[in-house]
Amino acid sequence: MSLLRRIEQGGAAAGGGNTPDDGGQGKPDASKLAAMRARNRAAREGGLPGAGGASRGLTSESTYKDLKGRVQNKLLAELDQQSMDLTQADQVRTHIEELFNSILADENMVLSKAEKRRLFEAIVAEILGFGPLETLLSNDDITEIMVNGPKNIFIEQKGIVTRSNVVFESDEHVMRVLERIVAPLGRRIDESSPMVDARLPDGSRVNAIIRPLALCGPTITIRKFSKVPLTVDDLIRFGSLTKEIVEFMQACIKARLNIIVSGGTGSGKTTLLNVLSGFIPNNERIITIENAAELQLRQEHVVTLESRPPNLEGKGAISIQDLVVNSLRMRPDRIIVGECRSGEALDMLQAMNTGHDGSMTTAHSNSPRDTISRLEVMSLMAGMDLPVRAIREQIASAVDVICHQERMRDGSRKVVNITEVQGMEGDVITMSDVFEFEQTGVEGGKIVGRIRPTGLRPKFIERIEEAGIHLPPAIFGIGSRR
Repeated sequence: MSLLRRIEQGGAAAGGGNTPDDGGQGKPDASKLAAMRARNRAAREGGLPGAGGASRGLTSESTYKDLKGRVQNKLLAELDQQSMDLTQADQVRTHIEELFNSILADENMVLSKAEKRRLFEAIVAEILGFGPLETLLSNDDITEIMVNGPKNIFIEQKGIVTRSNVVFESDEHVMRVLERIVAPLGRRIDESSPMVDARLPDGSRVNAIIRPLALCGPTITIRKFSKVPLTVDDLIRFGSLTKEIVEFMQACIKARLNIIVSGGTGSGKTTLLNVLSGFIPNNERIITIENAAELQLRQEHVVTLESRPPNLEGKGAISIQDLVVNSLRMRPDRIIVGECRSGEALDMLQAMNTGHDGSMTTAHSNSPRDTISRLEVMSLMAGMDLPVRAIREQIASAVDVICHQERMRDGSRKVVNITEVQGMEGDVITMSDVFEFEQTGVEGGKIVGRIRPTGLRPKFIERIEEAGIHLPPAIFGIGSRR
């Protein structure tokens, strides 16, 4: 008996039985029969709903989940018996499709073409992909995915956070997907290690935290990266940068100035660092150091290092700080640290001050001045008993440029300050803005403004000219109308 036939009989049984004048023959009246046929036709045309979707016709969400669960369990049992290698995705997908059709035939399940395709794709996503997250990950317009327990999933599109209609079935369902993310990286997430940083095959960053720390259930934050990395032209088109800033930053990088990209969470620091690193000459040896490898450098000579968490015994951890120290023995031309969060900042400053010019990193802060304060605090976290003045002297000597980016109220991301670190005056690090963002208004909910030169030439302009690069005075607003 077909699935829709069984559904139809179930609907008739729930329809209220016989009318008083049907002669006791179990024959529904004409109006009920017409309504039942209309609902069955809607079920055939509308198909089964996806995970978290609304019911249509007589096909309920519970019916869909039951059918999906039974077919999926049979498929997994068959795949286990045949010892299929799930890493061979194309072969496994073809085999799953054959088994899927066979199981539907064995159980005499009759589904429309749309129902069948939707059910098959959902099961393949569970077996080979990341379950309900697959549809969100495949949407290029979504830049961030936030799972707050199985039933609350939010997404960011064009800088605006909204609720998604996608849901998981349970905490265990979320944990199965999490295991599929972290297992290939040799990492784990369980009660003894309830937090993890990981990455997806496309480089997207994943952070997860589970019970008992996350009271609402398994919580996942995925920072997606474009399948095709963003370019300088893309950032200019988005309004994040201007051509003048691009020309200036390109000169700074080629002249081997040390640069820190700062900003708040979600301001686009890593994306900007990735774009700026594209200006590094192709003949230089670059070493990148990250907690979860996100940078997508296109140069030929790139060595990518990734930190390692402790094992089950709490041993074997390799920190960013350890990797920075080790990178100094790897003959780097440039060292790029994905993000300085603690004591590695001191080692990074040491590298910048010991011949590794042109190094770059990112740091969380609210402004260029706060970036300096953050570097001081992070350097103290290294555990060295150093006076604050000594640390400030290291910062003033090591850092040349701070490029500060913010996520604006309308969701857009813009570079709002490019600041030169000039040196020390007494106990204070002196700084000067070379470019700053000037907001002129708000139109249609969008912030209007531009980042403009301040009219001051940086003191390091001589280093840029020594590198054979000559920037026109107009870039700094000198001799031009601003």
